[in-house]
Amino acid sequence: MSKVDEANTSKQTKKRNRLIYRTSILVLLFGALLFAVISNLFADDKTLDIGDKAPDFQLPHLNGDQSDVLRLSDLKGKGVMLNFWATYCEPCEREMPYMESLYPEYKDKGVEIIAVSVDATELVINQFVDQFDLTFPVLHDKNSQVMDAYGIRPLPTTFFIDENGIVVERVIGELTLEKLEGYLQKIEPS
Repeated sequence: MSKVDEANTSKQTKKRNRLIYRTSILVLLFGALLFAVISNLFADDKTLDIGDKAPDFQLPHLNGDQSDVLRLSDLKGKGVMLNFWATYCEPCEREMPYMESLYPEYKDKGVEIIAVSVDATELVINQFVDQFDLTFPVLHDKNSQVMDAYGIRPLPTTFFIDENGIVVERVIGELTLEKLEGYLQKIEPS
C-alpha cells in the first residue's frame, strides 16, 4: 500500500470516527430532550387556579406585634392578599410601597396583606422590611413548602383570596397601585 493510500485510509477512518462521535452526541441530546418533554407532560402541575381552595399553611412571622407564627386558616372571614416575593426581585421591590400604602385602609375593611418571602436568610428579609418600614405581616418560606403548594414559578406572584378561602384572582408579575387596589376591593368581606 502506498503512502497516498495509507493517508486516504487514515482520513476515512478519522471521518468515520467523527461521524460516529457526532451521531452519538446527537442521539444523547435527542434522548435528553425527549425525556424533558415527556417529564413536563406528565408532571404534577400544582398551579392553583381561580375558584380553588387556598391551601392552609403555617410560617414564621418576621415583623409586627403578632405571634411568631401565622396560619392562613387563622384569617378565615377576612380577604387575604398573598404575595410571594424575594429581596432580589426588582418588581417585588417596586410593588412593596403600594402594598404598604394600602394596608391600613384595607386592614380596617377586613382584608389582610401577607407577604411570603422565599429568600434564603432572614437577615436580608429583615433588612428589607426595615428599609421599607413594612407593617403588614412578612413571612419566611425558607424551605419553599408554601411556594411549592401554590405552584409559584416567577416572582412576584400574588393570590387574592376571599373570606371563604377561595382564590378569586392570581396575578403573575408586578402590580400597579391601581390594579392592586382593584383586586383588594374584590376580596373585601361582605
